Amino acid sequence: MEKHEMFAQIDGLEEQIGKAYEELGDLKKTIISLLEDNQRLMMENQQLRKLLKQGDAEETDSAPEKGIEPVIGEGYDNLARLYYEGFHICNVYYGHLRTEGDCLFCLSFLNK
Repeated sequence: MEKHEMFAQIDGLEEQIGKAYEELGDLKKTIISLLEDNQRLMMENQQLRKLLKQGDAEETDSAPEKGIEPVIGEGYDNLARLYYEGFHICNVYYGHLRTEGDCLFCLSFLNK
């Protein structure tokens, strides 16, 4: 094998290693994104389970008797409670966990 052929082979191998390194970096970014999404969904799931347990406990404690109408404004109170527990109530992000403070859409909905 001549020197020229060896250098060409080394250049080709170096190029392949560079491409593999780029693919590995892209894969790493994808994995990081998936882990972040998974963490966010686990937190949201935990909050929803907590709310579900609270709702079940409230239903058994304050089950209305037959013939009694629900109080007007109860829906508003429930939405306000959801908002202050960290969930969106606006039509844009309804049900998603609020991660960046107050939402102007939700606040304008509450102030109607």
